[in-house]
Amino acid sequence: MLSLLLILLIIGKGFSQIPKIIEKNGRHALLVDGKPFFMLGGQAHNSSGWPGMMPELYTAVEAMHLNTLEVPIYWEQIETQPGKFNFSVVDTLLAKARAHHVHLVLLWFATWKNGSNHYMPDWMKEDAAKYPNITGNTGQPVDSPSPNVKATLEADIKAFTQVMRYLKKADMQHTVIMVQVENESGAWGSVRDYSPIAQKLFDGAVPAELLKPEVLKALNVPVVISGTWQQVFGNRADEYFQAWSIARFIGQVAAAGKAEYPLPMYVNAALREPFGNPTANNYESGGPTDNVIPIWKTAAPAIDLLAPDIYLQGSEKILKVIDLYDRPDNTLFVPEAALNPNNSKYLYEVIARGGIGFSPFGIDDNRPSPSVIETTERLSPFSQEFIMAAPMMRELAEWGFEGKIKAVVEHEDHTEQKIDLGAWQAVVSFGGRGNYEQVNTQPNGKIMIVKLDENKFILIGTSCHITFRPLGNNSGRAWQYLKVEEGAYKKGIFNSLRILNGDETDFGGPRFGAKPVVLQTTLIIR
Repeated sequence: MLSLLLILLIIGKGFSQIPKIIEKNGRHALLVDGKPFFMLGGQAHNSSGWPGMMPELYTAVEAMHLNTLEVPIYWEQIETQPGKFNFSVVDTLLAKARAHHVHLVLLWFATWKNGSNHYMPDWMKEDAAKYPNITGNTGQPVDSPSPNVKATLEADIKAFTQVMRYLKKADMQHTVIMVQVENESGAWGSVRDYSPIAQKLFDGAVPAELLKPEVLKALNVPVVISGTWQQVFGNRADEYFQAWSIARFIGQVAAAGKAEYPLPMYVNAALREPFGNPTANNYESGGPTDNVIPIWKTAAPAIDLLAPDIYLQGSEKILKVIDLYDRPDNTLFVPEAALNPNNSKYLYEVIARGGIGFSPFGIDDNRPSPSVIETTERLSPFSQEFIMAAPMMRELAEWGFEGKIKAVVEHEDHTEQKIDLGAWQAVVSFGGRGNYEQVNTQPNGKIMIVKLDENKFILIGTSCHITFRPLGNNSGRAWQYLKVEEGAYKKGIFNSLRILNGDETDFGGPRFGAKPVVLQTTLIIR
């Protein structure tokens, strides 16, 4: 009797701790085990979710010191025959993740993967009449699934529902904390589907949900009561129709899966250029790009967030993308970033904005049998940041949620940057240790500042120099460091390694080298 009671208590506790996303004052947090959690993540290559790839994949997981692995699961493997499901790959992924003490984000490669249907089961690919691709505006075939076909939607819903039903039963430990529904949905080669069934919908009335004044205002469209897609949206009608069609499809898949097991779910975006409002024939049309976020939010309420895959280059573009997806109605999460050493600095931006995770793509090496040394060196720019952040991950997640963190990253012109901290202004310049006026060879400097109280801060940075200026009534007054301590967090407590002084704090303040360090700093007015 007692053992049964204990089992029931464990089950009840497990379900009470299901991961979820919360919002407060326009900021967001991912709760795992009931507390804010930040995903120090990495994403596997597209074909690395197979059991035979696990040794090399987990070599990268260990080398990177991540706490969350993003890994695909494949519709073509799970439902090789209609209605017959095989979840052995899911079992393997769960077992390996638990053995290595990491969480999982499962990526549902199904109707869409990079705009195509290549992960559909063979029996669907072989029946193109029942599960067609879209048709281009001149009648040409396009390698992208139609979002307007009921049979495809029903098949995806059936399969995804089975996945979530199985996961609820197999993962009571909540190893899986989020699910990505499809992958970079949209179409290349055609702005929308021009098939007869799609054209009939396009020539019909715009759904009432999209005609709400707040939605039209967000799209910079005049408020109307009714109209066709062309009448309401003019020269953007084609891409808006495609976005609505895909978002409605994926939203229904997500809703069906959540009815079985309500884990947080998101979709990822193949980005367009963030400046200049380019037309949809220049990017993957219909996916959750920045210009159609209001359409996706309206069409797919079961999707918790829209996430940017960052492969653009240059701080101006990348910071603009982060701005566009960091919204009061959208949790910031970067599920894919190019494995470029300079991109590690954007981890600080995402944490500071109250984001919930950051993951470079392709952490495992696709070459045959890479050495552990090669893997470690390749991932080092990210792993050293994760090593720093891991012991204080919960604190960083909570501080970000509470709006206590600010950050700056070095731009390509190496310009000095300022951070307003209330009673103080932080002035950050970028350069090498020992001579902070020497510019960095690569724009990889960064700093993150946590405001503990008016005069006390946590400083975390690399390749930069920081000093402070009093503001407000104390502007222009003399000041000094009361104490600068280098240390680390352990179980929520800052443990001091040493007190810095002299050469380490002269010329206005600490200088950060190539490896991140954590400093606790208190300032005083003289």
